Amino acid sequence: MTLAVQDRLRATTPKLARLILVLALLMLAMMLVSMAVGYAPLDIKAALADALAGRKTLPALVLVELRLPRALLGALVGFSLGLAGAAMQGLLRNPLAEPGILGISSAAAFGAVVVFYSGLSATMALALPLGGMAGAAMATLLLYAFLGRGAGTMTLILAGVAINSFAGAMTALALNLAPNPYAALEIVFWLMGSLADRSLLHVWLVLPPMLLGWLLLLSTAPALDALTLGEDTAKSLGFDLTWLRARLIGGAALAVGSAVAVTGAIGFVGLVVPHLLRPLVGNRPGRLLLVSGFGGAILTLAADTALRLAPIRPELKLGVVTALIGAPFLFHLIHRLRRDV
Repeated sequence: MTLAVQDRLRATTPKLARLILVLALLMLAMMLVSMAVGYAPLDIKAALADALAGRKTLPALVLVELRLPRALLGALVGFSLGLAGAAMQGLLRNPLAEPGILGISSAAAFGAVVVFYSGLSATMALALPLGGMAGAAMATLLLYAFLGRGAGTMTLILAGVAINSFAGAMTALALNLAPNPYAALEIVFWLMGSLADRSLLHVWLVLPPMLLGWLLLLSTAPALDALTLGEDTAKSLGFDLTWLRARLIGGAALAVGSAVAVTGAIGFVGLVVPHLLRPLVGNRPGRLLLVSGFGGAILTLAADTALRLAPIRPELKLGVVTALIGAPFLFHLIHRLRRDV
C-alpha cells in the first residue's frame, strides 16, 4: 500500500466514524419517536418509570408489549435490509441488486405462507417466524449447492432468479388453493409487510440469527473493496471469492430471512439506502456496509412512524409504504443509468 493511499485512509477514517456516530444517534432518535407515536397519547417517561419499577400499569404495558417491540423490530429489520442491500450490490457490482435477488426473501415468505396454509400458525405463537426461517434456510442450502460446484456470480444470480420464481409461484398456488377467503386475505395482508402486533418474543427469536448474519456480512468489507478492481485482481490480493460468496449468502439468509419471517416482505429498503449513502463513503462498498445498516434502520422506522401518523384507516402496511418510496426511486435510478450510458 502506497503512502498516498495510507494518508487518504487516515484522513477518511475519522469522517467515517463521525458519519456512523451521527447515523447511530439518528436511529436512536427515530426509535424514541416511534415509541412516542401511536393511536393514543402515552407519557413515555411515566411508562418507562412504571416498567422499570415493575408496576404493571396500562402505560407500562403499552410501552413494553406494543411500542418497544415495534421500535426494536423496525431498527433490526431495517438494519438487516440496508446492510444486506449494500453487501449484495458490492458482490454483484450491480446498483440494482437488493437482498431479494438471491430468492431468500421470497423463500422466507413462502415458508411463512405454508405455516398459514397448514394451520400451524393458529397452534403455536412462533410458528410463523419459524416457518419463514425454514424457507430462508432451504433457499440458502440450494444456493450453497450451486456454490459447491464452483459457480460464478452470474450462475448465482440465475439460481436466485429461479428460486425467486419458484417461491413466488408456490405462494400464488397456496393463495389459489386457500380453503376460504379469510385465509387468503390473511396471507395477502401478511405478505404486504408490517411491524404491528409483534412482541418481545419475536425480537428475541430473530436477534441471534440477525447478529450472526450481520457479523458475516461485515466481515466481507475488505474483500468487497478489492472486488471493485475486478475478480482477477481480488484473487491476486489473496481473497477467496467462493468463500466470500458463501459468507454473503449465509449472512443475507440469516439477516434478511429472519426479518421477512417476522414482518413479511418489506421491499426497496436494501435498494434505496445504499444509493443515498454511497457518495458519503467515497463509493467504497466495504465502508458502505455499516453506514447502510444504520440508514436502513432510520428509513424503516421513519416509514413505520409516517404510516401511523397518516389519517388512513385501516393502517397502511409497511411494505406498501416502502414500495411507494422505492418504486419512483428505482425509475429515477434506471433513468440516470441510461443517461450515463
